[in-house]
Amino acid sequence: MNVGLHALGIGPGARPEIIAAVAAAAEAGGFATLWAGEHVVMVDQPQSRYPYSGDGRIAVPADADWLDPLLALSYVAAVTRTIGVATGILLLPEHHPVLIAKQAATLDLLSGGRFTLGIGIGWSAEEFAALGVPFAQRGRRTAEYVHAMRALWADDVASFGGEFVSFDKVRTYPKPVRDRRIPVVLGGNSDTALSRAAAVGDGWYGFNVALADVPGRVAVLHEAAQCQHRDPRELSVAVAVPDCQPADLAGLAAAGVGELVVVAPHRTTPPGRRTGPAAWPPAGSRRPGR
Repeated sequence: MNVGLHALGIGPGARPEIIAAVAAAAEAGGFATLWAGEHVVMVDQPQSRYPYSGDGRIAVPADADWLDPLLALSYVAAVTRTIGVATGILLLPEHHPVLIAKQAATLDLLSGGRFTLGIGIGWSAEEFAALGVPFAQRGRRTAEYVHAMRALWADDVASFGGEFVSFDKVRTYPKPVRDRRIPVVLGGNSDTALSRAAAVGDGWYGFNVALADVPGRVAVLHEAAQCQHRDPRELSVAVAVPDCQPADLAGLAAAGVGELVVVAPHRTTPPGRRTGPAAWPPAGSRRPGR
């Protein structure tokens, strides 16, 4: 099993010297992927419920530094050579897909084909309002944007006509490194989110999933894939599981998880010794590089 690390881009983890040090240590230590999430804006007292905690509140303070993940991961790619980089997740319906397709292909090229685009539909109505994007129908918008981006990546001259975005006979370069395709994994832990991942994604990124819930969530994903006439084995599965221990890896692998993502506290000093999250991954648990 691969082990990834979600530890950069927020608070002290937004400082360039911390990013460089943690990225280098993670690569040397055998982590498979460095993940970075996104919020364009935060508000002090949101009415929207955060879906990944029991109390419905996000733990990140509204005034914390939060880097743009594509820019942050470009910096990570420049100071590493083999470790994968992934957005976990980028809020796709808040952005124009033509621009994201260009930025994602650029990062994929600069990283030598190491980029995975993790996307989600978002949960903060206040954030959508600040950006002037409708909060309603964001799931449908996300699915359509994925199809539009894939057309831009694959075709020399691309056209697309949809409900939310249309373009005709346009060219955009560079193209992604791996057969003009970037893996797109979808976040969200609900049945609807898993169905969306099975319908339009290359995989699923589950965030803050209880250990006991992982097999059931993966089963829902696989059932949804079969309903879409897809082989479930085509879908990658990465999950962030709170308080996961090395002894749990075998059970996660048996459930169909390909990557355990460790969500680590953001360091205030560069890592000096392998303690806590830096002691991961345990020997034999990952595939080196990508």
